[in-house]
Amino acid sequence: MSEDGVTVRGRVRRAGGERRFTVLDHVISVIAERGYGTTRYADVSAVSGIAVSTLQGYFGSREDMLIEAFERATSIAVDGMNQLAAQHDDPLGLLVAMVDMGLDTDTPTWRMLGEFWTAAAHDPDLRQRAVELARRYREPFADAVRRGVERGAFEPKFEVAVIVESTVASIVGILHPMVLGHWAIDHRDYRKLILTQLAFALGTPIEDNLGDSTTIGL
Repeated sequence: MSEDGVTVRGRVRRAGGERRFTVLDHVISVIAERGYGTTRYADVSAVSGIAVSTLQGYFGSREDMLIEAFERATSIAVDGMNQLAAQHDDPLGLLVAMVDMGLDTDTPTWRMLGEFWTAAAHDPDLRQRAVELARRYREPFADAVRRGVERGAFEPKFEVAVIVESTVASIVGILHPMVLGHWAIDHRDYRKLILTQLAFALGTPIEDNLGDSTTIGL
């Protein structure tokens, strides 16, 4: 990302300004509804009210438009976690807040991410993009764990990368039951289990951080 544009596949595009981000939010909703393979400029135009020719000027190609939508969804999540980091001095409290934010991911975004991962499994370029987006999403978690270790608050039983991957996998694990409508267990119990596992891996008590503050699936 540059100061005056968005880099996609090595090219910097600047068209649209702030309006571009609004359009990308529409793209995310269309992908969630129609799927990666069948989302067209015409669909986004119908939802956003912006002409197909203008969308082509913004993004250059349908594929770049879709990739940028996935990058925006990741950037929103990472920006949110960075804001949490500025609000929490306690590393464990920060990790709890980030887990809650992940569990609060709305169902359309889960659908959109599922579409992206499915497409990436069959496309080497998308797969590489997915690797980078995954790294960006996990880094705030890793930073919080490292901060806790440096302060002596955590005595991890596993490698930092393993703890982070396990935590993210637990969050993402609700994707399919949420998207398919199979969710049946108590949301609070699921959150408590994730946080209890995280505390065990970090070698720290967590009872004071188990307040019910998440609303999964809104």
